[in-house]
Amino acid sequence: MAISVTSDRKSKLKIHLFFWILYYILEVYLDFYWSRYQFPDFIWQLRLQNTLILELGYLLIKIPLAYSLLYVYEKIHFTKVIQCIFYVLIVILAVLGHRIFTHYIIYPCIYGVIETLDSKQPSGFINGLVAFNSFMDLIFMVGLVFGVEITRQKNMLKEQISQLKSEKLDQELTMLKAQINPHFLFNTLNNIYGMALKKADETPDAILQLSKIMRYNIYEAAEKNISIEKDLENIKDYIQIQKIRHHHLSVHLQENIDNPAQEISPLILIQFVENAFKHGISESLGDSYITIDIELKNGILTYRIENSKEEIPHQHSTKIGLKNIRRQLELLYPKHKLTVNDKSDRYMVQLKIDFNDTSSL
Repeated sequence: MAISVTSDRKSKLKIHLFFWILYYILEVYLDFYWSRYQFPDFIWQLRLQNTLILELGYLLIKIPLAYSLLYVYEKIHFTKVIQCIFYVLIVILAVLGHRIFTHYIIYPCIYGVIETLDSKQPSGFINGLVAFNSFMDLIFMVGLVFGVEITRQKNMLKEQISQLKSEKLDQELTMLKAQINPHFLFNTLNNIYGMALKKADETPDAILQLSKIMRYNIYEAAEKNISIEKDLENIKDYIQIQKIRHHHLSVHLQENIDNPAQEISPLILIQFVENAFKHGISESLGDSYITIDIELKNGILTYRIENSKEEIPHQHSTKIGLKNIRRQLELLYPKHKLTVNDKSDRYMVQLKIDFNDTSSL
C-alpha cells in the first residue's frame, strides 16, 4: 500500500491539530462576545484574557472526551450495548468535569463571582438546565471531531482505492505490453526468416533495422508516454523492414503533425500497422496495398489505416494485437473513438483521440 501507517498518522495529526486551533478560536470568540453581557463592568482586555484562559481549561476536558469516544468507536469491538455503556459513562464524567471546572474555577477564580442562574436561584452546579447546557456544549464538540475524523478516513480510503486502481491499471498495461513485444518480435523474425531462406541481400539490413526497433521496444516503450514524433519514427522503421520482403506491396504513409512533441502512450499506433501487414497482405495479391494517414491538429489525433485483404482470411489468425489494443485504449484513453470496417476485399480502421480531454491523460 502506497499510503503508509506513518503518513496516515502524520495526516491525522495535522488535520486534528488544525481543527483544534480553529475550534479554540471559535470558542474564544463566542465566549468573549457572551462575556460583554455577563460581565459588562470588566474591561475588554481583562475579558479577553479570562476567555483565553478558560477556553484552554475547557480543552483539557473536551480533548480527552473526544478521543476517548473515538477510541471506543474504533477500538472497542464489543456489542453495541457495551459500546453505548462506555459512551454514556465517558459523557457523564465529562459533564461532571465541565460543571466542576465551570462552577468552582471559572466563576469564583477567574471572574470572582458565584455562578447563578438568575437572581432567584443561587447555585447552578446541580441544576438540570446548566447540566444540559454543559452536555450540549460537549456533544457539539464531539460531533465536530467525529465529523472531521470520519471525513478524513473516507478521503484516505478514496485515495487508497484510487492508488490501488492506478497500480492495477499499471500492472495490466505492463502485462499487455509484455504480450505485444513477443508477438511483434515473432512476426518480424518470421519475415526475416523468409528473407534468409531466399538468401536475400537485404537480410543484414533487415536485421539491423530490427535491432533498432527492438531498442525502441525495450527502452523507449518502457516510458509511460513518448513524443508522437518518436512513435512515428518507429512505425517507419517497421514499414521499412516489411517493404524489404514485400516488394510487390504498395505502402503509402501520409502525416500531418502540427505538434511533434505531443505525447502518446508508446506501442499503440504501430499495432494497427502490424495487423495490416500480418492479416492484410498476401503473396497471392499482386496489388496489395496499405494506406496510412495520421493527422494531429490542435491536440486531436486522427489515425486511419486501410489495407487490402484476401476474401478468405488466414486460418490461424489470432487477432491478439487487435484485442490487446482495444483494452489498452480503454485504459489509457477512455473517450477514444475506434471504428473498424471489415469488408470482403479491404480492412479499414480509424482511431480518434482527443489529447485535450484531461480524462484521457
